[in-house]
Amino acid sequence: MAIQITAVRLSGGTTHQHITRLWWTNPATAKTGDNTRAEIVTWIEDEKGQAYTSDAGGHRAEVAVVTPPRGEKYLQTRADGVWTNNLLALPRR
Repeated sequence: MAIQITAVRLSGGTTHQHITRLWWTNPATAKTGDNTRAEIVTWIEDEKGQAYTSDAGGHRAEVAVVTPPRGEKYLQTRADGVWTNNLLALPRR
């Protein structure tokens, strides 16, 4: 199952590390929901979940887990092997 991330909530800053909650939709089932960053990280890593963002032109970017040398894991998008800021461009809640 692949979900499309549609909105994010940030707390305490404006970078990827500050994303605390993500809203999503499953295009295959029309199911929607929201989860914490930690829940999405676990889902991607442990359950082999897949997530992506999509812009107005239909271009998709994969959501991947970043493991920094220190601190908590966070999420960032990657398109064509390049880390991007697609999550930060989504609407905020």
